[in-house]
Amino acid sequence: MFFDTTKYPLGILGPKNHNFVIFEGNVTNYINCLFLKPSMFELKAESGGARCGVLHTKHGKVESPFYMPVGTKAAVKNMLPEELYRMNVNAIICNAFILSLRPGIDIIKQGGGIHKYMNFDRCIFTDSGGFQVLSKTMLVDLNDRAIRFRDPFSGVKQTLTPEKSIQIQHGLGADVAMCLDDVPHYGRDYDYIAGAVKRTHAWAERCIVAKKYTDEKQLLFGITQGGTFKDLREKSAKKINEMKLDGVAFGGLAIGESKEQAVQALNWQLPHIDKDKPRYFMGLGSPDTILEAIDIGCDIFDSVYPTKNARRGTLFTGNGPIKISSFKRDYGPIEEGCECYTCKNFSRSYVAHLLFVKETLGLRLATIHNLHFMQKMIEDARTAIKNNEFSTFKQEFLKRLKPKAL
Repeated sequence: MFFDTTKYPLGILGPKNHNFVIFEGNVTNYINCLFLKPSMFELKAESGGARCGVLHTKHGKVESPFYMPVGTKAAVKNMLPEELYRMNVNAIICNAFILSLRPGIDIIKQGGGIHKYMNFDRCIFTDSGGFQVLSKTMLVDLNDRAIRFRDPFSGVKQTLTPEKSIQIQHGLGADVAMCLDDVPHYGRDYDYIAGAVKRTHAWAERCIVAKKYTDEKQLLFGITQGGTFKDLREKSAKKINEMKLDGVAFGGLAIGESKEQAVQALNWQLPHIDKDKPRYFMGLGSPDTILEAIDIGCDIFDSVYPTKNARRGTLFTGNGPIKISSFKRDYGPIEEGCECYTCKNFSRSYVAHLLFVKETLGLRLATIHNLHFMQKMIEDARTAIKNNEFSTFKQEFLKRLKPKAL
């Protein structure tokens, strides 16, 4: 005997205040009410395929497209939070799994959560730990239930399940959590990557279930996989998109494939993603490819590329990257017209000297410049989208910029 929902109301017991809410209608309406919440992503402007929007989080609004500096261990290398604020950095990403190992979730929770602990009062994404599958030194093995890692600090074996990943990210208090995914190495065969796709989808479903028992204000993004195989990319995009998730990320890219292959993978997947969901290209940091990805509809980016290059002495300019060690007798700024602290106060020669003698200040000055370059590029891209001039902006920018690999 079936319960007649057209005759009798359905109710929901609120999880926090225990209010009992009555819903008239059928089961479909009831299920929809379970997931009803204000829009967390607003699309504000478009220019061709490029989009400008606003992501609403617990720690404020973030205008897209945006690039997130990487703070793996709760710090963007060589940067103070105040310096990030001055660059208008409104979001960063940390690694939840690494932080769970050291200093540990309990320590961060007792310190007031990740924002207070690192004194960054803007949006923080956390990576689930899936990317560490690519680490030969950390990965022990994985199966459909979990991933086993070797703790890089103690050598002790650790098990990471989708449920534990969500618990960790909830404990940190991140604004945006990521589903645990299986990231296959570039170049693996079709069957192997098909298995990673299937596992990634199953883990996303488990993350969604686990998320119901945590912070309702924390956003949860799913991750697509599929390598460089068209049918797998399309299948993964459709599956992740249909799940009750706040955003969709493109994973398993920027790990060795060509720029053309990465953009092609996006072109396969983007048509299957709802327009009102934010789209996140994980791990992409090269300026030229970011602009290509924005042009076809990506909104969010992160990468260690700018900061790692800075520490190695490769600095970004509008005419392409330069190796600062070649400018020991150049007393001009890294880039004429740049408004970053480094360019306004120091010469190429001085930065080259500091990096050569391994002075910490050199690392800081180089990092400040590269991150400023990235933020200025993204801000200019947003302005161009709002003015419906992105295609022209991209063409002019790339004309000056020497192409770089992912």
